[in-house]
Amino acid sequence: MSTFQNLKYKFNTLDIFGKLIVVNVIVFIVDFILSRVIGLYIVNYFKLPSDFMDFIVQPWSILTYGFLHNGFFHLLFNMLLLFYLARATTNLFRTKMMLNVYLMGILFGGMAYLLVSNLFFAEFFGARGILVGSSAGVSALLLFIAVYMPHTQIRLFNAFNVKWMHIAIFFVVIDAGRLLLGLNRGGYVAHFGGYLLGYIYAVQLQKGNDFGAGFERLMDSIASYFKPKSKLKTVHRKKGKSGFAGKTKKEFEAFNKQKKIDMILDKISKSGYESLTAEEKEFLFKAGQD
Repeated sequence: MSTFQNLKYKFNTLDIFGKLIVVNVIVFIVDFILSRVIGLYIVNYFKLPSDFMDFIVQPWSILTYGFLHNGFFHLLFNMLLLFYLARATTNLFRTKMMLNVYLMGILFGGMAYLLVSNLFFAEFFGARGILVGSSAGVSALLLFIAVYMPHTQIRLFNAFNVKWMHIAIFFVVIDAGRLLLGLNRGGYVAHFGGYLLGYIYAVQLQKGNDFGAGFERLMDSIASYFKPKSKLKTVHRKKGKSGFAGKTKKEFEAFNKQKKIDMILDKISKSGYESLTAEEKEFLFKAGQD
């Protein structure tokens, strides 16, 4: 097996967030080579400009800015936090749902940046400011888990446990202070856009509503255009409703599975992850792979 094939195989075995981290690293390297070595600033068309008229001619930048970073440590910090947040959430929730939180956080962060710079403070970010970084998406995931499961913990430096809720409070306070001091205002406005999305998503999910369901359908429909089309025709038999409370068997099983997940998550919220039985942990792990 060639080196390229080996790398391709390893990439394909990663989960979606592992692939996102790799993509961010590759984009950073390509950006460095094009901008710093060759002198081509093509990536500027993928950064989010603060001026709305500039944004109109590159609307894709409302999402693509989240895959660009302005320095090695900016990239490193975001990817490390994304790695730990993804590990904490994807065993408990559908991977696609967590991807919704992350991508919608980037969108909300971009919209907050544009809104503040164009409607409130004309000189808020200085002349022709730009926004880059995945921080808004990471912020959305952080507040999502802090609100939905405030007692969930992470073990730091293999020495002590810290609740995600306390980590979220720390970052929100720090970001608010830096925003008031005028440090990198555009970036911290985007952070708060992500925090808002994470909060809304968590609160709605606690009420039984998947806030990102429409966004997920949109992304699936876009992704379908890039999948190879099969010439085979699938014929579906019409299925009548069975005796499962007016639902098909598949719908009934999905309903019961979600109810069990909700009960386990409620137990985690009240007593922590370690209060789960081995069977419940295994069930959550398998559910997270679906």
